[in-house]
Amino acid sequence: MADMVSVDEVAEAMFKLIKDAAGQKQYKAMDLQKAMIELFPDRVDKKLCKESIKKLINSGRCIYTYFGGSYIELPHVEGAANPDE
Repeated sequence: MADMVSVDEVAEAMFKLIKDAAGQKQYKAMDLQKAMIELFPDRVDKKLCKESIKKLINSGRCIYTYFGGSYIELPHVEGAANPDE
């Protein structure tokens, strides 16, 4: 197996994928895992993907939502909230 990618690199790639698809597509953990295996062939495994997802969730950059299935998304901003303040 080639040199493994770091957890941080995979987490960043996952975050970019989720951010680019926000409002259009929701990703399940398995979808992200498959996308990372395609993006980094022979350089990631399931364990590394799980660690990367855990890092995104624990840091607050992404959240789990549940609408008939568990999805990983960006945190929602409430309508009355002003993120610029």
